[in-house]
Amino acid sequence: MKQPNFLFIMADQLAAPALPTYDDKIAKAPAISRLADEGVVFENAYCNFPICGPSRASLHAGRLPFSMGMYDNASEFMASIPTFAHYLRQLGYRVELSGKMHFVGPDQFHGYHARHTTEIYPANFAWSVDWSKGREFRPTNLTMAPVIESGSCIRTLQMDYDDEVAYNGVQAIYNLARRETADPWMLTVSFTHPHSPFVISDEFWDLYNHDDIPLPTVSPLKLDEMDHLSRNLHFCQGRHEFTVTDDHRRNAKHAYYGMISYVDSKVAALREALTKSGMAEDTIIIFAADHGEMMGERGMWYKQHFFEWAAHVPLIMHCPGRWGPKRISKNCSLIGIMPTLLDLANDRPFTDYANSIDGHSLVDALNGDATNMPDTVISEFAADGSTGPSRMVKRGNLKYMDLEGEDFLLFDLNK
Repeated sequence: MKQPNFLFIMADQLAAPALPTYDDKIAKAPAISRLADEGVVFENAYCNFPICGPSRASLHAGRLPFSMGMYDNASEFMASIPTFAHYLRQLGYRVELSGKMHFVGPDQFHGYHARHTTEIYPANFAWSVDWSKGREFRPTNLTMAPVIESGSCIRTLQMDYDDEVAYNGVQAIYNLARRETADPWMLTVSFTHPHSPFVISDEFWDLYNHDDIPLPTVSPLKLDEMDHLSRNLHFCQGRHEFTVTDDHRRNAKHAYYGMISYVDSKVAALREALTKSGMAEDTIIIFAADHGEMMGERGMWYKQHFFEWAAHVPLIMHCPGRWGPKRISKNCSLIGIMPTLLDLANDRPFTDYANSIDGHSLVDALNGDATNMPDTVISEFAADGSTGPSRMVKRGNLKYMDLEGEDFLLFDLNK
């Protein structure tokens, strides 16, 4: 069988529960919904680290973050660790990237042949977490200001960046189509929306009636009701220094929905380019996010925890010529993307790994047989707000959290 092309579209801080595909009733994301309606939706996909840098490194390497020394947004992603880009090159692919990837350290390619834009976040070690300085140490200067100052705008730096990411992604598709060679390609297009701050232009803000925007389902908890990590995050995010009102919460969620619609417009543009270039039928599209966004649930914002809004991410794989539409309920995680790509590129299970990986291929599930899916995911955390390492394990509907060895929580998500 001909090797497929791959278009991997990433959003930043997009919680699965905020999308219509995952039962949200407000968000307007027709392009993403169309991908889901025509493709395979993994209903219970999770990030392996609810913060940017370690999550992105782990999905590229197919390994759990702690196993690679990835603990925060200043942990170096070592150039000696092979990624799916390296292996795809070995299989004859041209591999390119447009957009954010938050690689920390001197290697800003990690196997990609080309990057079409600058990075948006620093690649240095300035955001190192020092556990000895306690829970109020904020290397990223995190506060509630992005929530309180949320709303509509004329323009943001994030829009400047993502417009450039989309332009270069579309142009890359046309340039790949123009090549005289027949070798397959893999293109990653990675946006920084809908990451905070929660601000979006009127064009996308005005898609929503402000009175229709729901407040969080779970109200803020008192300090003595919080688990250990949630209390740490309360102080790390400066929530004790700000008063967040329902007006702020509704504004932030309104802007978040607008930002989702903005990303959706970019997904539509990339698909249009694929169709016009004549490569749509030969291209597998993967849509995912690096982690979620608490969006005020339990009074919490951003990510940094294992609750559903922070850790549950969208994962959609689209190729109608190969698979019919289906929804898969078993648990999986982002480290499954690497072995899935390589099995599909190799047209059989890929085994030529330089070292062991933690991810499990999803190809059998894509082909209609999810029997051998492990149905277990592991997520880890040690970044901002931590005074020690935490880990989550989800198997079936049960989610267990070891929070810095201080609190141990077990949830039945059916209840």
